[in-house]
Amino acid sequence: MEPYTIPAQTRIGHVHLKVADLKRAMAFYCDLLGFELITMYGDQAAFISAGGYHHHIGLNTWYSKGAPPAPTRAAGLFHTAILYPTRRDLAVALQRLLDADYPITGASDHGVSEAIYLNDPDQNGVELYWDRPREQWPHHPDGSIEMYTRQLNLEGLLALQKEV
Repeated sequence: MEPYTIPAQTRIGHVHLKVADLKRAMAFYCDLLGFELITMYGDQAAFISAGGYHHHIGLNTWYSKGAPPAPTRAAGLFHTAILYPTRRDLAVALQRLLDADYPITGASDHGVSEAIYLNDPDQNGVELYWDRPREQWPHHPDGSIEMYTRQLNLEGLLALQKEV
């Protein structure tokens, strides 16, 4: 097979998650995180988005209604990453989680991005993050991107949400 490079403009369009309880999942993704309901597929699926796109996330109970979470130590989705446009937007999302007393599983500075980690009600991993501008990305001496995992300064991040 000939070598192939996917076009640079390619994006991940949406993720479709199996959930045990559709209303519970919608409360998390819509009420807490702020996604908008675009349409329902009967009482078994919901399609939600940011900004009116047809859907960034599909939630369904087709094979999972009332089911327990997938095992942690099994192949499958590690997390869904939700990219915020600005650092301030990430700060607002973090404050909403804190105000709701929603459990956070981690918070990391990866050099190229800053991220908050949590699980949705079905224990699907969720990463909320923003990307630093490319010109601020750290690089190794050979020019390759340097990514790392360091503790995120939550106080510094939260201070942004109060700025206008």
